[in-house]
Amino acid sequence: MSSSSKTKAAPIRSRDLLKAASMPIHPFDQVHETDTSGLVPARDLVTGHPNDEHVTAYYAVAPSILRSLIDRWRKTNPPYHITDYTFLDIGSGKGRAVLLASELPFRQVVGVELNPAMVTIAEANVALWSKAHRDDPTADAIAPIQIVHDDALNLPLPVNPTVVFLFHPFEEPVLKPLLRRIETAFSNRRGSLDLLYVNAEHGALLDRHPAFHLLWQGTVPMSTEDHTADLEAIAQQTEYGSTGDELCAIYRYVGRGEK
Repeated sequence: MSSSSKTKAAPIRSRDLLKAASMPIHPFDQVHETDTSGLVPARDLVTGHPNDEHVTAYYAVAPSILRSLIDRWRKTNPPYHITDYTFLDIGSGKGRAVLLASELPFRQVVGVELNPAMVTIAEANVALWSKAHRDDPTADAIAPIQIVHDDALNLPLPVNPTVVFLFHPFEEPVLKPLLRRIETAFSNRRGSLDLLYVNAEHGALLDRHPAFHLLWQGTVPMSTEDHTADLEAIAQQTEYGSTGDELCAIYRYVGRGEK
């Protein structure tokens, strides 16, 4: 390259225009005194890891979306009872999905997060959530919760049936090797891993994957409360709007040649 050549600038993506925001506080946090609200852009989640450039942003899933999606998953006739499954939230951020999933009788609930600041917040939320349930004699029991500070491409996958939850935490360069890891770990355990994908930006990758079967795909509406909160939060962003729903999909690992 000659000295007169210029380095080509990287294209600006919509996510690069996101603004950090800690307000408004979502009703979920107002009720439970937790800290899962706000939007953290990818540039504020940098850890020095090679996959930093493929991270999207932190924005917690609407409670009504996750609850509805899990209900839809349970209607797909999973081959095991819910009490046999680990709920594995990859890119768990501050941990809202982990807290919500713990209200159901999963065997355990695990959140995996690469950013240490997010891990610290999530651990504090889990401690507060767990104490509140222990101290309230009218509260239902919750599933065991664990927050893991690790790279999703390094973490050993559970040995028992697993529900993987993704709220579009990263782009295809990370999703592809994650799917390969799942294949390696579950090659002899067909049907024992399902994947719940919210904001399914790369659903086409899974649609054409030879080892995953699409069980359901569609838009899941938010509750009125969640949509109101979403409108208030997204109003601070110039590149995004709130439609009051999320494109979601449910996939089952079936192994190659079984679709």
